[in-house]
Amino acid sequence: MSKHAATPFLRRRSTLAALAGGVAVAAGAGVLLSSAFAARPVPEVVLPQANATFDYQIGGAYTPPTGVKALSRDRGAKPVAGLYNVCYVNAFQTQPDALDWWEKQHPDLLLRDSGGEPVNDEAWGEALLDTSTAAKRTRLAKIVGGWIDGCAKSGFQAVEPDNLDSYERSGGRLTRAHNAAFAKLLAARAHTAGLAIGQKNTTDLLKQRKEIGFDFAVAEECGRYDECADYATAYGNRVFVVEYTARDFTKACSAVGAKVSVVHRDLDVRPAGQRGYVFATC
Repeated sequence: MSKHAATPFLRRRSTLAALAGGVAVAAGAGVLLSSAFAARPVPEVVLPQANATFDYQIGGAYTPPTGVKALSRDRGAKPVAGLYNVCYVNAFQTQPDALDWWEKQHPDLLLRDSGGEPVNDEAWGEALLDTSTAAKRTRLAKIVGGWIDGCAKSGFQAVEPDNLDSYERSGGRLTRAHNAAFAKLLAARAHTAGLAIGQKNTTDLLKQRKEIGFDFAVAEECGRYDECADYATAYGNRVFVVEYTARDFTKACSAVGAKVSVVHRDLDVRPAGQRGYVFATC
């Protein structure tokens, strides 16, 4: 079972302006984009190579270290020409600075407790999105789908929708089946846009990976929880492992480092040049 780290990372921060822009595309032009994709041949989906040296840059973009062949960046950042670029999207929870927008524009798409307050991931300060009904999942997929289309337009080759495991923090209001159904909608949208889609954590859904449509995995702290081999077996070594402590990095390298990409990053995923920046590969 996947687990959240006890210490919140800072890597998911993005501007509300960027979110609003992405939502505008989804709300105002989502149907047109979908029609445009449907009207022409579906672009080829390119899968990542196994064991391609990887860098996790969702805390801020910077020049990739020598030898890096693949990286992940926030959807508001630009991909790097010549590399395999994965687009980070917070798909199952809100960004902390975007809660007001959701409250004003789509209040019923926020998961709420018995008192009507948003259910929060306390470690991150993020409200959970409500994937509990087919109607809500369809509406959410139009919004997040617009972000995914934006990733493709920017030149990314893949997308990683984060917080697939939000049901674990929902107090029983969401189930694994709810999130799997939403992930399936996102996978279809990604493939239509010509993007591969990565399963972000959540070993509980490995058996459903083909049904959902996942192509590869991004596994945080699988060394810490002895899960790396599970991902590697499921995805034919197309796995990007991210560890945040030297001990877990060494453990992951020992377990799967000869077959899959393992990177050690600092907990805040800082850009190169900032104090505390850490980058190492097996």
